[in-house]
Amino acid sequence: MTFTVRVEAQPFDVAREHARLSALGPGVGAVVLFTGQVRDEPLLLDHYPGMAERQIAARLAEACARWPLLGATIIHRFGPLAVGEGIVLVGTASAHRAAAFESASFLMDWLKTSAPFWKKAAGGWVEARASDELAAARWLETQEQLR
Repeated sequence: MTFTVRVEAQPFDVAREHARLSALGPGVGAVVLFTGQVRDEPLLLDHYPGMAERQIAARLAEACARWPLLGATIIHRFGPLAVGEGIVLVGTASAHRAAAFESASFLMDWLKTSAPFWKKAAGGWVEARASDELAAARWLETQEQLR
């Protein structure tokens, strides 16, 4: 099992990350990769170094407790990013597709709403969208149902 969290300025290689998760062993039956990229206009992404990695790792540990993951990779970029550049990559590997899809969605929803990153566009700092908050809320409801 391999679980990786990286916060970095340099671009990531999607094919390499997919290959790494696919090669985790014969038990891997599903790999889900989500990549988010800059659209419309360039962005400046800032973060809280150290805290960002710790919080992402804590959320990854929560995903591992909720789903039978065989591996996962979370990469979040920071700094100036041009239109079309990758911002985030969330990859999960599991024996079955449901766990891979659900855990990737959970992780991405959390990154979008609660991770200590800030986006600045030409018009100023970008606020979280209500639709993203609503998507993330389903995981809190699911967590309450598990108790």
